[in-house]
Amino acid sequence: MVVEDPSWPRITDLVYALGFEPEPVGVDERGLVPVALEAALGRGARAVIATPRGQNPTGATVDADRGHLLRAVLERHPDVLVVEDDYLAAIAGAPYVPLHGANARWVVIRSLAKVLGPDLRVAPMAGDALTISRIEGRQLLGPGWVSHLLQQASAKLWDSAGTRKLLVRAERTYAQRRSALVEALGEHGIPASGRSGLGIWVPVPEEAATVERLLALGWAVSPGERYRFEAPPGVRITTASLEPAESQDLAAALAGALRGTSSTYDG
Repeated sequence: MVVEDPSWPRITDLVYALGFEPEPVGVDERGLVPVALEAALGRGARAVIATPRGQNPTGATVDADRGHLLRAVLERHPDVLVVEDDYLAAIAGAPYVPLHGANARWVVIRSLAKVLGPDLRVAPMAGDALTISRIEGRQLLGPGWVSHLLQQASAKLWDSAGTRKLLVRAERTYAQRRSALVEALGEHGIPASGRSGLGIWVPVPEEAATVERLLALGWAVSPGERYRFEAPPGVRITTASLEPAESQDLAAALAGALRGTSSTYDG
């Protein structure tokens, strides 16, 4: 099963839990690399799990050109199941570009719990009839169905003009915070990716040392080891609650950490 590299660790955990073997495919700032995806499918991968925008941890987003190339690859393997984890949807900070095309089996999943509130526990899904029926059958073995009260509350919230305005503001705010940190890091000569989503990915030579030095300075970031397979080392920084004014301080701290210095002992 094709998974992005780097990828959200819980996706990989689920793949293993289901008894499947992950087939990591590299990701750049525009999503899955088409040549690498073609090679993975050629080796026999029968399903693809990918995030079209707001990819975690890199912030990659599939644009129109990359979407065209990926659909062309997938159309040469029409029996492959395509799972699009479009979990951020309205607040991702980028337009949706579909990955599935002529594939017989596909689903697109969006998380209202992530966007509107974690207590909703609702994720709308669209897909082909056979795949949807299989998911419904599997669900009957567990929770059975999602609460109708939660479904109705979610639909009402989603259809509200007030909610739509809040989502527009949230998307703009997340984008500003993300961009502010990327730009601040750039001023220190530190490359970072984060075209969409709620965080950025920063390549670093040593994950553990970088995380430790930043923590000593009061900044918590995630080491990339849990996210990646063959991708180079890096750290993930969540920007959802990072005020733009704080970006300069964090960028300076990361620059110091990468130099192996710490202002903690400057006196």
